Amino acid sequence: MKKFLFSILLLSAYFADAQTKVGGMVTDETGEPVAFANILFKNSTEGTITNDDGRFYMESDMTHDTLVVSFIGFAELEILLTSKVNYDMKIVLKEATEQLKEVVLIAGKQPKKNNPAVDILRKIWEKKRRNGLRMFEQYKYDKYEKVEFDLNTIDSSVMKSKIFKGLEFVFQDLDTSRITGKTYLPIFLNEKFSKVYGDNLLNEEKEDILGSKNSGFENNQALTAFIQDMYAEYDVYNNYIEFYDKSFTSPLSRTGVDVYNYALRDSAFIDNKWCYNIVYYPRRKNELTFKGDFWVNDSTYAIKNINLQVTKSANLNWVKEFYIEQDFEVVNDSVFLLRRDYMLTDFSFRKKEESRGIYGKRTTVYDNHMFDIPKPKSFYRAESNPFDPLVMNRDSTFWENSRLETLNKDEKGVYQLLDTLKTVPKFKSYYNLISILGSGYVEVDKWNIDIGDVYSVFGYNDAEGVRLRAGARTYFGQNDPWRLEGYMAYGFKDNRVKHGISGKWLVDQKTRLIFSGGHRRDVEQLGLSLTSTNDVLGRSVASSSVLTVGSNNRLTNIDLSTFSMEMEPVTNFRIRFGSSFRTLSSALPDAFSLDYIDADSPTGISSEIKQFDISTLLIYTPGKRVIGYGVERYDINDDYSTLLLNYTRGLDGFLQSDFNYSKIQFSYSQPWQLGGFGRLLSTVEVGKTFGEVPLGLLNVIPGNQTLFSLYNAFPNLDFYEFVTDTYTSVHLEHNFNGRLFSRIPFLRKLNLREIVGLRGVWGELSNENIALSSPTNIPLQAPSDKIYYEYSVGVGNIFKIFRIDFNFRGNYLDAPNARPFAVTGSFGFSF
Repeated sequence: MKKFLFSILLLSAYFADAQTKVGGMVTDETGEPVAFANILFKNSTEGTITNDDGRFYMESDMTHDTLVVSFIGFAELEILLTSKVNYDMKIVLKEATEQLKEVVLIAGKQPKKNNPAVDILRKIWEKKRRNGLRMFEQYKYDKYEKVEFDLNTIDSSVMKSKIFKGLEFVFQDLDTSRITGKTYLPIFLNEKFSKVYGDNLLNEEKEDILGSKNSGFENNQALTAFIQDMYAEYDVYNNYIEFYDKSFTSPLSRTGVDVYNYALRDSAFIDNKWCYNIVYYPRRKNELTFKGDFWVNDSTYAIKNINLQVTKSANLNWVKEFYIEQDFEVVNDSVFLLRRDYMLTDFSFRKKEESRGIYGKRTTVYDNHMFDIPKPKSFYRAESNPFDPLVMNRDSTFWENSRLETLNKDEKGVYQLLDTLKTVPKFKSYYNLISILGSGYVEVDKWNIDIGDVYSVFGYNDAEGVRLRAGARTYFGQNDPWRLEGYMAYGFKDNRVKHGISGKWLVDQKTRLIFSGGHRRDVEQLGLSLTSTNDVLGRSVASSSVLTVGSNNRLTNIDLSTFSMEMEPVTNFRIRFGSSFRTLSSALPDAFSLDYIDADSPTGISSEIKQFDISTLLIYTPGKRVIGYGVERYDINDDYSTLLLNYTRGLDGFLQSDFNYSKIQFSYSQPWQLGGFGRLLSTVEVGKTFGEVPLGLLNVIPGNQTLFSLYNAFPNLDFYEFVTDTYTSVHLEHNFNGRLFSRIPFLRKLNLREIVGLRGVWGELSNENIALSSPTNIPLQAPSDKIYYEYSVGVGNIFKIFRIDFNFRGNYLDAPNARPFAVTGSFGFSF
């Protein structure tokens, strides 16, 4: 993440303290940890339960002198607290010698039937659609949000390390988390104030951001996108809650009784409302579940307070702790509204107790609700601009009046410290280094350009041999109305210079009218997509893959010029009109030929295709969310569907273009969150070409001779093994997110994830097109006799970063050099 990953490790904080803090570990008499034991301040409703390792931490703004610890089958234990802060407590529970007359705090395996907690849960299911904002036709409220990042587990070794030499002043004061009890250093703060409008009849909602403030990252759109994606909105009443691309079962879910143990722990008046307290914890390990408790009203069965903590055994990477706390406000006898939402994530490479990491904290406060004030539908369709300079540069008076929760001392210190750090040369050096690693670009602020990207410098293929590339782009700010970008490359085998250049200009912000154009001369592995490439800057993995299966010698010289006009008349609906002129020829003619019959050629055969096309592209992405208003914007979610319709018309004669044809293509991609069963990604694509065209303009079924797992490609097909002018393809890939492996004892702790895939394609190739390309030196065939299909079984999350897929060819096994089995893999960081 540009200007972020390292910057969040180097900023400062001030001290704040709670009245009573306790933390430690609960074990039995043999020293074994007691998971999910109940911890409670005596004569209060403040409590928690131990984690999988028997550890706990809890703090209170009140002063308490006694701690109560209990677990079913053990004698209840009361411990006197000798001071306000009691860390590293070693609590040993003894086995109960007699049945307790009354169980107030309870844990262990709970029944599904004749359980008062489950009876209350069923009442919540009945009432949940009649609570909160859903009770009104329209609503409006103020929303204040602050996001903070902290460096945690600060000790003397960190303070004395060489990396902080000369920056010791950042450790002037430290604070302690009320959730984990760890020392932390606040280093980044983002604030946002907005007004939210909604209409339950129209099923519309709109958020107008009136103010936004970042501590030192005002110009970092990538960071803002990361924050919004990571801390997306959620509703605890939903059956599943999505975080980090994973679906967690909500404790209020209708399927919760199969996933959680529930126990009625207590009852009390809260804000003059009688409420029940229910504890919940997972029935099994390694599932995407929470543990915690909630208070629910006895008449409306609306949630008054709830906390959720992800168990350490959950199949989630890079997250050691994950905690949510929500408080609801009593508006009247029957209306409970969300008042405050607090979320804390402890990001760390390891889940061990002593490992260091970064806290990500979000606090959202809601207030000033108003109801049943209708607004026209056009009001909800009008977009506000969260990156308007006026919004980004609000004065201190605005923030003093708009904050629904005041900043504490350490949060105020973040702003103060960054101003100081910007003047420290060593900090600037660290800042620039991590900026390069995160974005891939070297920033040259003096010239307003970025050099890169650095990850595309090296490449290799059979035509070019070793290849080096260097590029640059203009960058004045995150909302630039225009941008130029280009690169140059050189192949040491063919001794040729390649280049690409692109320009974009946002003419009108309201309709997002954009003019763009570019030119590219390079070597490319075509046939990785059923749609012809018009990208003048990008490069496929197969074009630079060092390791391939078989001979990867079907490469193409491409000389491409493009021009297009794009607009977005309705949110998430884009229309693009464009034209392109391309010249195609084989980069290795002895191994791969693009020859076709040409009556106008002296030899009757041509080896080069010249083609001018005009095209119309319609793209609809319902549910897609973006930020920014410049010529380039950032996506902040990936759970939206994509519908694409493309019509291309080839014109012969114009600019010496060779062929006259029409091509229509349609595709539909949809990710499906299937709750506890994981995530399914599906794609359907159909297309047809009208007219006679040679191999270079036909639709090649995407093969994959690399060792990388590529979605929408067939790993058991060679490049150009199947060629079509009419086709239908389907791709399905399902990630169970470890649901099956979590049931296998010896695999459970590895947190592996199961992935299955099914791919199929049917297509035809006319005799006329076969005859036109008959001089080529590769066989031309289409999967017309029967649907070609493959299936795969994969294992993901190996050492948290690797994935391996075992791919099987279902038919056409008698084809020459057919590959019945292939192994591919990939690597990357994901939660």
